[in-house]
Amino acid sequence: MVELKEGERLDELQRNGYKIIQNEKLFCFGMDAVLLSGFAQVRTGEKVLDLGTGTGIIPILLEAKTEGEHFTGLEISKISSDMARRSVILNGLEHRVKIVQGDIKEAGNLFAPASFDVITSNPPYMTGKHGLVNPDLEKAAARHELLCTLEDVVRAAGKLVRTGGRFYMVHRPFRLAEIIRTLSEHHLEPKRIRMVYPYVDREPNMVLIEAVRGGKPRVTVEKPLIVYEKPGVYTQEILDVYGY
Repeated sequence: MVELKEGERLDELQRNGYKIIQNEKLFCFGMDAVLLSGFAQVRTGEKVLDLGTGTGIIPILLEAKTEGEHFTGLEISKISSDMARRSVILNGLEHRVKIVQGDIKEAGNLFAPASFDVITSNPPYMTGKHGLVNPDLEKAAARHELLCTLEDVVRAAGKLVRTGGRFYMVHRPFRLAEIIRTLSEHHLEPKRIRMVYPYVDREPNMVLIEAVRGGKPRVTVEKPLIVYEKPGVYTQEILDVYGY
């Protein structure tokens, strides 16, 4: 039996009966992580690495949704990686999911080059110039580029994904030009882009991106993903992603 520590709670994931340990005083996963797990394509037998895994939400969801062989989550925070490891044990996934505590900037030394078929990341969206920085380091590091930058994440992905392998990321549309430029610099060719809109008549607030290591130049912009039909009512596609 996995014990919960002070301030922690168990949240249902609506997949295979899985649950995840979170602490509301720290950073809890959001819709962006769930949408990334629905956008990422993992094929039978593939090995997956999630960079900046937090409490392990993306590896656990991908294990539930796909036929991948093994899933690894890399997380710098001792507190978050501990919660992630206990969630893995709670769900009986020790043989399929591994949590590694470490720095994305050192990922090239932690794993062998080109050793993953798929890499995912839900990185901090904001630079120090964007918005107010939370005084709590755990929360601030999840939103602002305090411990790693977009460049750090993409560099790690470029080193660790095999040629022909895929990198999936969720980010903010206002940084899309920078994202595409950075991907190209690390030989990751954007192949699929999908904008996420809170409502059909609003501007997008998220972008989902697939890039292929060593891929040829050709990108598909997929149909928009709309979150809400009206306030408080998810679209059917969002309900399907969540497993409701």
